[in-house]
Amino acid sequence: MTHIYAERVNCMANSAIRELLKVTEQPNVISFAGGLPAPELFPLSDIRESYDRVLGAGDPSVLQYGTTEGFLPLREEISAQMRGKGIQAEADNIFLTNGSQQGLDLIAKLFLNPGDEVLLQNPSYLGAIQTFRSYQANFRVIPTFEGIIDIPALELSLQACQPKLIYLAPTYQNPTGTTLTIEERKTIARLASQYEIPVIEDDPYGELRYEGPAIAPIKSLAAEDAVIYLGTFSKTLAPGLRLGWIVADRELITKLIVAKQGTDLHTSTLLQRATHYYLTHFNASEHIEKIRQSYKVRRDLMLAELKANFSTQVIWTEPTGGMFIWLTLPDNYDTVKLLPRALAANVAYVPGAHFFARQESSSSMRLNFSNPTALQIKQGLKALAEIVAVD
Repeated sequence: MTHIYAERVNCMANSAIRELLKVTEQPNVISFAGGLPAPELFPLSDIRESYDRVLGAGDPSVLQYGTTEGFLPLREEISAQMRGKGIQAEADNIFLTNGSQQGLDLIAKLFLNPGDEVLLQNPSYLGAIQTFRSYQANFRVIPTFEGIIDIPALELSLQACQPKLIYLAPTYQNPTGTTLTIEERKTIARLASQYEIPVIEDDPYGELRYEGPAIAPIKSLAAEDAVIYLGTFSKTLAPGLRLGWIVADRELITKLIVAKQGTDLHTSTLLQRATHYYLTHFNASEHIEKIRQSYKVRRDLMLAELKANFSTQVIWTEPTGGMFIWLTLPDNYDTVKLLPRALAANVAYVPGAHFFARQESSSSMRLNFSNPTALQIKQGLKALAEIVAVD
């Protein structure tokens, strides 16, 4: 049978990162490719006990269907965490999802018609680009210079194209690791309200801060309905649980309920109950601090090894948090073409070109420092530097 697919299928493509992970699962490959947390830091015993306690309480409702918006006590716990960040949110403002990736998909489903424009950073998170493309969106780039947003040019873009959405990961961005200043955040909050264009603030890495003060989320600086905030437990608890949340005004929450009901009814009841038990019976803050300390050591080591092994013609970001470093080679390099040689030497990275919605750059790559061990960082960067030197 020849299937006749919807037009949107032509806009869908495999994730380059997910495809790379198939290769990097080989035990001899040193991978800087995936955005993977360190598995040895997962709170395995605490999660196991949380599930045991919830299942052992004898309440069969933990295996029953649940409300679409999510388990109320868990939403109350998350709303308290959000208020701690300066985001005024009650339980009715919290909507639970199967990872923040589902949050992106549901928001895109509600807002985007074919041909609508999304304004985003360039480079930007690949998963967001994939999602918006699947709804046949067009892209316009937020004008930046050396990592700093050109505010007058941004306002001109808003006036000229009236995008449907603005997508930002303002804190330790994937893939670059860069962070927007408080001044940039205040301006974006003001412009979003002024031009009535919703901002999606994607914040998976905000808890992974290694130095400097925490910077207020854009949502804490804006009117309630101007910013849609996405959070996740993937980086602070475990990504395999697939549990995230949306913070939004109540009108949008009612639309999200309808959209999710047509997708998967609700997020796993057992997962929600076990996560709530974990948050209320174990020291999640202490666990996050343990992650921070470990990742800071790995980040510092990667920065030191980059400095020791690469020439001054190579530049890279120095993130104050998150999981990634963005490395840029001289213009004559093509990191897509270089990748097979790196894989042959058992080293993997993600070519930077995959993170560009428009105007691709071929000389950059994303390096992850949270997952590889210290020895792997040393060996992998030395091998990568040797490959680059002879290209």
